Amino acid sequence: RVQLVESGGGSVQVGASLRLSCVVSGDINGINCMGWSRQAPGKEGEGVAVVYTGGAYPYYADSVKGRFTISQDSAKNTVYLQMNSLKPEDTAMYYCAALCYGRSTPGLPTNRFEYRGQGTQVTVSS
Repeated sequence: RVQLVESGGGSVQVGASLRLSCVVSGDINGINCMGWSRQAPGKEGEGVAVVYTGGAYPYYADSVKGRFTISQDSAKNTVYLQMNSLKPEDTAMYYCAALCYGRSTPGLPTNRFEYRGQGTQVTVSS
């Protein structure tokens, strides 16, 4: 089993930045991807950013492209989501996720994962 623990959420103003962190532990062999998804109240969840093991480039949702960056520090078993130029519509619970199902396409990363963390809240106010 894989455990994912997120941190770094908070309440910020429009235009601010936040960096989410996710520490990964457990049986990480066979993990084909890491990613972030989010869910806002009353809305469907969406994949935000996904990076595949050995992949050439990450996939980002169109709504965050150019503002969010996913990265990994393998030595620390940590995945990050750097979020810049935050907007009110970015307000959601953000989940770190691992082991992808489904297919990611440019602008539409998969939102199907075997494992998710407990989530960290991001609130952006104007």
